[in-house]
Amino acid sequence: MRIVTPIPVHVVTGFLGSGKSTLIHELLELKPAGERWAVVVNEFGQVGIDQAMFEASDEIIVKGVPGGCLCCQLAFVLQASLVNLLHRHRPDRLLIEPSGLGHPAGLLDLLRGEAFAGVLEVKEVIAVLDPRRLEEPRVQANATFHDQLALADGVALTLVDQASEAQRLEARRHLEALWPPKRWICEAPFGRLPAALLFDSLPRDERHDERPAAHQALAPLAGRQEEPQEAREPEPGRPIFRRGESLGHVSLGWRWHPAEVFDLDRLSHGLGELAGDLRIKAVLHAETGWWLYNRAEGRVSLTESAWRRDSRLEIIGESGRLPEVEEMESLLEACRLSAVPGS
Repeated sequence: MRIVTPIPVHVVTGFLGSGKSTLIHELLELKPAGERWAVVVNEFGQVGIDQAMFEASDEIIVKGVPGGCLCCQLAFVLQASLVNLLHRHRPDRLLIEPSGLGHPAGLLDLLRGEAFAGVLEVKEVIAVLDPRRLEEPRVQANATFHDQLALADGVALTLVDQASEAQRLEARRHLEALWPPKRWICEAPFGRLPAALLFDSLPRDERHDERPAAHQALAPLAGRQEEPQEAREPEPGRPIFRRGESLGHVSLGWRWHPAEVFDLDRLSHGLGELAGDLRIKAVLHAETGWWLYNRAEGRVSLTESAWRRDSRLEIIGESGRLPEVEEMESLLEACRLSAVPGS
């Protein structure tokens, strides 16, 4: 692969529901006219919804890699995907969003490895942090949460409009006590960061990249290459179901044919009855068009979507916290209307 000038790569990491996708959306707004940027999105779940949150175009290439953690199970899949993406599209800049449960150390090893020597230049790793998470015992007990912050070069404090002044100050005190020290700590209301933090960022400091034992145990055998299970398209009336489990969390995911239509109000009500600590994401074809449903920390957002490929739903939570699959499928079937006439 012949690249004259190495392509800058920015890794945006952070725990589940911390606002990574929102921040990347805002970074894309900084793209100079005429440049082509690529976004690679990794999800813990099996059906790949986050990629549907980005609108692809000739100048913005979006690649989804669902079904595991880029730093361990999907390293070989990512390498093959990146080689293909770089050959086909020759992007000017690359943004990578690992899973909220992913440890970035293995990903950084891959990006700096022999396959991409002289091709990619890893810039500062950005971690996003919702200051309120520091008050949650289950988050504080998660080693990956702390590792993501420790490995970051800079930290963007997200969702600050929903945090108190005391929570924001405590987040800064926590981050300022970490070693190695952060190059910058910046509040990012609504995901917005100063352009200089992207365009003037320095190359990644490799001195403190280390993958923890929990993720080393998940690393694939040498030579193993598995493609995400997205090749098969769902048929009308026959959704595809996927279940995944690792790192103490479980994902339940469904995909439907694009002609299937849902009662959005009824489905939103049903999802609202589920445990408040579950992470829920969906892109759905409703009577009023296509919608993105996003629930994190009990807060729900609903926005129009440009996605048209299929409807998708993903529920992620700690083992033992998710609803029974049969219960969910009964709810989903009750919310499914008919296919669009003539589609």
